Amino acid sequence: MAANENRPTEDMLIERYFAPLAGPGGLRLRDDAALIDVPDDSELVTTVDMVVAGVHFFADDPADAIAEKALGVNLSDLAAKGAEPLGFLLALALPTDWNEAWLAAFSGGLGKVAARYGCALLGGNTTRTKGPLVISITAFGRVPRHQMVPRTGAKPGDLIAVTGSIGDAALGLKIRSAPELDWINGLNEGDFAFLLDRYLRPKPRTAFAMALRTNAHAAMDVSDGLIGDLAKMLRASGVSGTLKIEDVPLSPAAHSAIALHPVLLTDAVTGGDDYEILFTFAPERLEAIRELAKDAGLPVTVIGRVKEGHEPLSISHKGETFLTRTGSYSHF
Repeated sequence: MAANENRPTEDMLIERYFAPLAGPGGLRLRDDAALIDVPDDSELVTTVDMVVAGVHFFADDPADAIAEKALGVNLSDLAAKGAEPLGFLLALALPTDWNEAWLAAFSGGLGKVAARYGCALLGGNTTRTKGPLVISITAFGRVPRHQMVPRTGAKPGDLIAVTGSIGDAALGLKIRSAPELDWINGLNEGDFAFLLDRYLRPKPRTAFAMALRTNAHAAMDVSDGLIGDLAKMLRASGVSGTLKIEDVPLSPAAHSAIALHPVLLTDAVTGGDDYEILFTFAPERLEAIRELAKDAGLPVTVIGRVKEGHEPLSISHKGETFLTRTGSYSHF
């Protein structure tokens, strides 16, 4: 924080913007630790994600959207494990040019997501940095004992499915990065807004957690790209599989964009930030999963099958081999 006697102290900022978001376990953020009550028949699931300005979001993105993404990506990880959110810790490194209007909007967005998904703030830390804005969130969830869905459980013969629609966020990132492109100018206003919102504000699929833990053998969220994440899950499970690109669910907005610029199909299936749930399950569970997905108001689409062996994921598009240079986003 730049030297300025008129600026509030760290304690004042916490009391003003973050203490109202705290759940009972956060102890009004007046202690150096949180207290989490986990029932005897449950296990604790934890996850941590860091988002950095210029890497995971644009520094001038709306402050509330930045907050929604920071918490949403962690809630997505919990959902993929079949876990119900319990609370989260927040570490916030503010750049020197921060102001209270930004912080108020940020805490407002954070509070909205926390309330929507029942995941209250438990504590955290704030500091300043000469670098970009950095946000790290550690989220906690619970699952009934021995029911967490691992990434490593895919079995030969399983069907591979995904929730929602794929590629919207990757196309939204292109809109955010270069809105002057011809295909973007060809989108109608509704499709433009939908794709951009899917990039800015992830929609964690927590309503599907119970369906996963009672039916899925393996699951993970699609954060780095569908093809790369599926290959990663199969590799972790010691199996192989097939993926049909024509079966991958695309939103009407994504279909419109790809019709305008067909090479965007590759971006859709390799781009990150979808935060849909990718999972495998026994074929006989298909109808049960569809019913549970309907109850959750969430479409589920079968896109492939798990096979024995260790060969690379086989990807086809209308009977032809589908080749990409990369299957997913990588930080390194």
